Amino acid sequence: MWFSGAMGEVVIEVEQLSKMYRLGTIGTGSFRQDLQHWWTTSVLRKEDPFFQLGEEEPGAGGNRAIWALRDVSFEVNRGEALGIIGSNGSGKSTLLKIISRIVRPTDGVVRGNGKISSLLEVGTGFNQELTGRENIYVSGYILGMSKSEIRSKFDQIVDFSGIEKFIDTPVKRYSSGMYVRLAFAVAAHLEPDILIVDEVLAVGDADFQKKCLGKMREVTQADGRTILFVSHSMQAIKNLCDKALWLDKGRMKAIGEVSGVVNKYITGVQKLKLKQSWDTPEEAPGNEWVRMKSVELVPHLLHPEAPLDIRTPLTVKFELWNMTDGIALGAGLHLFTYGGECIFDVPSPVRTCDKGLVKGECTIPGNFLNDGSYYISLIFVKDTSVSLFYLEECLSFDMEDYRENMKWYGKWWGAVRPKLPFRFEQTEMALQQ
Repeated sequence: MWFSGAMGEVVIEVEQLSKMYRLGTIGTGSFRQDLQHWWTTSVLRKEDPFFQLGEEEPGAGGNRAIWALRDVSFEVNRGEALGIIGSNGSGKSTLLKIISRIVRPTDGVVRGNGKISSLLEVGTGFNQELTGRENIYVSGYILGMSKSEIRSKFDQIVDFSGIEKFIDTPVKRYSSGMYVRLAFAVAAHLEPDILIVDEVLAVGDADFQKKCLGKMREVTQADGRTILFVSHSMQAIKNLCDKALWLDKGRMKAIGEVSGVVNKYITGVQKLKLKQSWDTPEEAPGNEWVRMKSVELVPHLLHPEAPLDIRTPLTVKFELWNMTDGIALGAGLHLFTYGGECIFDVPSPVRTCDKGLVKGECTIPGNFLNDGSYYISLIFVKDTSVSLFYLEECLSFDMEDYRENMKWYGKWWGAVRPKLPFRFEQTEMALQQ
């Protein structure tokens, strides 16, 4: 249900919303989506990710039933920006399609107040044979703008897109970046009360992403419009949104202040292997020289629910059984990205050890690693040159991004991201004539 009556400050109310798909029996509620599913599965012979959502249950006649959404309820106030987060298949796009009236829910209702526009697919209405100028008019009209509105905003749209030189070139000759720039520029100049945006920032270069975020921030702060924003970029969610909604397998895990929900989400989905231990030498990995007792990664967090981000110092602790008397024993810590690139190889001091327990500890400082996924391997040597045992990929962790007071949203280059002394200052107040 969608109505235009007065609702105070609440502009979207979602109540007990559920969506179930019975595969092979009925469609999605959208002819366009049904056609896309047929093309993907029957012609291309691929799995359709749109149908790989939620929990599976037996359906009528032996068909599988998949819940894309299950009992989702929330409210959004006027002028708020709500970020919707979750892993692939959590139901984010299904939720937006129901609110946009593209797909019908199985149960529950959506109530709202105001004109709604959806940027679920930028480029709606674009014709490859038409020029950029002609496509602005065609797409704008399809998206709900009148000819006079398009004419009055034409220069703004072209300027925002940054492709003035090619505005009279057929879009079939555009690069993918140019195409997306023009498509978003048209959609960004709509004037709805509620704007629904799905992963626009997944495309385009860093400058364009920054411009998109700035435009959406302007829409909420200056014009008091409401935005529902889906993105896998937690930095973009934090910078744009006031609140966040976390979906997991179609169910609502959390909703509230954006930083708190994002931190819970990151902590919940990080695939961490932070600790391993073994009770006896017989069951532990190793050989006749050494046997592992434990290995652990200890993050220095400000509070337990905080995510691991680039500011977080990490201490690697390990303990092993040394099986030989009078051995010159040393260890090495190898840090790798999951792409296989070795970031560093740090050796320990060499110690002469007898049979018994040996402990080691090494701390990786904060503001050193870049964001990304990493794993740690340990090597043990004698006489600094003879390899005794290599414990491969014994710890793994993800480092989340963090940027304070910064408007750069693109990927930070480099394997490491150290915070080094950097002098930068003005030496003269004016140029000499």
